[in-house]
Amino acid sequence: MAATFAACAICRRGLARPRRQKNRSRKPRESEPRTLPERHLNWGRFFSIPAVQAALVQAAAVPTSYFLLSALDTAHVPVTFAVFALVQGCVALFFTWKLGMAPWWRVIQFLFPIAILLALALKLPPVLYLIVFAVLLGVYWSTYRTQVPLYNSGSAVWQAVEQELPRRAGLRLIDIGSGVGGMALHLARVRPDAQVTGIELAPLPWLVSRLRAKFSGSRASFIRGDYETLDFSRYDMVFAYLSPAAMPGLWAKASREMHAGSLLISYEFEIADCPPNKTIVTTEHGPALYVWRF
Repeated sequence: MAATFAACAICRRGLARPRRQKNRSRKPRESEPRTLPERHLNWGRFFSIPAVQAALVQAAAVPTSYFLLSALDTAHVPVTFAVFALVQGCVALFFTWKLGMAPWWRVIQFLFPIAILLALALKLPPVLYLIVFAVLLGVYWSTYRTQVPLYNSGSAVWQAVEQELPRRAGLRLIDIGSGVGGMALHLARVRPDAQVTGIELAPLPWLVSRLRAKFSGSRASFIRGDYETLDFSRYDMVFAYLSPAAMPGLWAKASREMHAGSLLISYEFEIADCPPNKTIVTTEHGPALYVWRF
């Protein structure tokens, strides 16, 4: 019997050793210099950004558009700037579709050359372009990287989330990607016993939410930053209105960090292969609200 126990112990130690080595290799020491493959990974991440891909698509569409326009000219079809913009937009739309990019990029790619042509025809002052760029940058900020545009939920969604909250006092609630603060301001008003926070990465919506809280006397607090830096274990409910691209990462983070009894609530967007505990239809013919209980 003693020999059997000794053999089992040796087997367990033998099986455990490779596992520890695997974990060590997964987390290299901070003192180790970066290697060439890591730099290649950064370049790959850069070219995987949808905005970069969209710019490359427009550039790649130019030779094809030139070939098609030459064919039209040979067929004695009048080739104007309007025809060029239309052909360029169609070619870029086709390339975007073949790459499998999100549907809204197809619309953007098609309209982009047409919008440039219209802007040149209107002869707008250059400062106007700068103002529009600054406003769009303040609203959408890093949407090109996060693939999470600005979405605003309505009062029906706020009330449905309110009904899902436990009745105990001292809840810690957070709206990730809080936009202009509608959800957080509502929850702070109807649940004065709770600590309500909103986090938003884009500076302009964050500033609007801060001002709304200040002038309305709300207890809701708003921070500017990336929700990836938060520790979800600090919260009893996490509300998200993000995008399909962000949902796998959100689920991975929530699975690691959220404590037992907490809620993850997503409006409109589901998580693949992770059916929710509850689905709520807030408005007729509108998107659903998905609730996961940990």
